[in-house]
Parts: sequence; structure tokens; C-alpha cells
Amino acid sequence: SSRGELALVNPKADSREAPKMFTFDHTYGPGCTQREIYDLTASPIVDSVLEGFNGTIFAYGQTGAGKSFTMEGAQDPPELQGIIPNSFKHIFEEIAVGGDKRQFLIRA
Repeated sequence: SSRGELALVNPKADSREAPKMFTFDHTYGPGCTQREIYDLTASPIVDSVLEGFNGTIFAYGQTGAGKSFTMEGAQDPPELQGIIPNSFKHIFEEIAVGGDKRQFLIRA
């Protein structure tokens, strides 16, 4: 997917000051589901971890923006589960279908 880019200009700054540039991978509207967020954002990272790479999923933002809900979600109904429980499910499903091809060490 192509990255988005955002330029912010400080209206009180000197006109010679360059805009601040930010890039992002995805944006999510209020109608998106926990599963959509997981599939687009976290699932590729978990797949990379299962292939032996390091991965980090980090939630950052303003207080009240939904970071905890996005990461943890709600236990019931299952479609409200967040990135953490979906990651665990993903990992253990991959281990179950992996057979004897790979070995995994899980630490907590």
C-alpha cells in the first residue's frame, strides 16, 4: 500500500519556516472494525514475527483517542477483541497448522 503524507504549516511561524511533514500507512474512520484494523496493521507484523523477524505494535496518541480499546478491545463479543487477543489467536493458529516444519519458543 502507498503511504499517505500530511504537511502542517504553523500559521504563527515565520513564512520561511518549512511545513512539518508526517507520513502514515493507514487512517481509520469511526466505522471501521477491530478486525479491519488488525488485518491491515497488525497481521503483517505478526506474520513477520512468525518468520523470525522482530516486530513491534505501538499505540500512540491523545488521551481518549481509543488506544487501549484498539489494543485490548472487549472480551465479548469476539468481534470487539483488539490487536492483542487477535495476535495471540493468530500466533497459536499458525503454530497449530505448522506441524513439524518449525519450532516455536513462546515466553511471557
